[in-house]
Amino acid sequence: MKKTLKDVNFKGKKTLVRVDFNVPLEDGKITDDTRIEAALPTIKYLIEEGARVILMSHLGRPKGKAVDSLRLDPVAKRLADILGQEVSKVDDCVGDEVKKAVETLQDGDVLLLENTRFHAEEKANDPEFAKELASFADIFVSDAFGAAHRAHASTVGVTEYIPSVAGFLMQRELNALDDVMQNPESPFVAIMGGAKVSDKIGVIRNLMKKVDYLLVGGGIANTFLRASGYETGKSLVEEDKLDLAKDLLKETEEKSVEIVLPIDVIVADKFDKNADSKVVAVDEIPADWQSLDSGGPETIAKYTEIIKNSRTVIWNGPLGVFEFDKFAKGTNAIAQALADSNAKTIIGGGDSAAAIKKAGLEDKMTHISTGGGASLMFFEGKPLPGVEALDDVE
Repeated sequence: MKKTLKDVNFKGKKTLVRVDFNVPLEDGKITDDTRIEAALPTIKYLIEEGARVILMSHLGRPKGKAVDSLRLDPVAKRLADILGQEVSKVDDCVGDEVKKAVETLQDGDVLLLENTRFHAEEKANDPEFAKELASFADIFVSDAFGAAHRAHASTVGVTEYIPSVAGFLMQRELNALDDVMQNPESPFVAIMGGAKVSDKIGVIRNLMKKVDYLLVGGGIANTFLRASGYETGKSLVEEDKLDLAKDLLKETEEKSVEIVLPIDVIVADKFDKNADSKVVAVDEIPADWQSLDSGGPETIAKYTEIIKNSRTVIWNGPLGVFEFDKFAKGTNAIAQALADSNAKTIIGGGDSAAAIKKAGLEDKMTHISTGGGASLMFFEGKPLPGVEALDDVE
């Protein structure tokens, strides 16, 4: 078990907090502040406890150099508005400017450092860079579950130099995901969507040991359908993963899990939001058309029935190109089925979380993870570097 905020006295302590403020921006404006909101319990607790709060985060993919459009100034402004107090912001995350800003902090003050990924040393987990980050503080709090699968300087490296504990968001994520993987009520259902089987091989293999049903949709379903002998037209299929898909289907015969594939799909004559579309059975996909949504009515009915009778469900990945409203039927139907069910529902971040939010059903879910990549690694049964590095309870 890892140490948490409640194991530390923060009064007067310079506290370095890794948060996940990787928010979407349009023309310099934040379009979704969910990740900022998710960090508030930890930040507010530290302020109330009299900590001198130093926040750090990445934003986007600046590739190791300063990019003005990826500066964290809009985040500092939004956070200050939400907290109702000043949030200081510096233009780097290391160096003399940061050192001076930290020295002026009083108990309860909040300082936001600049995008950690403006330095190539961040992703390289460079020891000297991590040491300099850690030098500003007495203690480190990890609250960026969305970055916990990355062994970077700001998630792992700093833990080599100062005491390190989990924040409330990190703690909540780990408790929710660990509970569903260790103590699921049956029937236990996993829904796997998204584009590629290759992204989720390890997850599927690990879940097959635990779940009763594995419902497959999206591009992943196309590869499984082709492996089952169906013609899939111009649908996205990973040709080099067909043997793997066949092996996975064969393995289910030896286990107590059932892989459930679509019965009918929505196909399009091209990859376009305004493409001509129609519902066809999976054995009737036209040669020049492509499946863009696993949301045919028979498929929805079958998947909904399984979800309705389940006690535990985890979902990772949309059932189609849900960014196009025309091809969001399957994804929306799954979201609604989960909202209507009495099951414990765990949403594995990323596109699945976005789909739930778009449908306005967040309050109907048991837990929506803030980290798509991190939750996938967790479901795969692999240790998360950003968690392993934290101090253990003695």
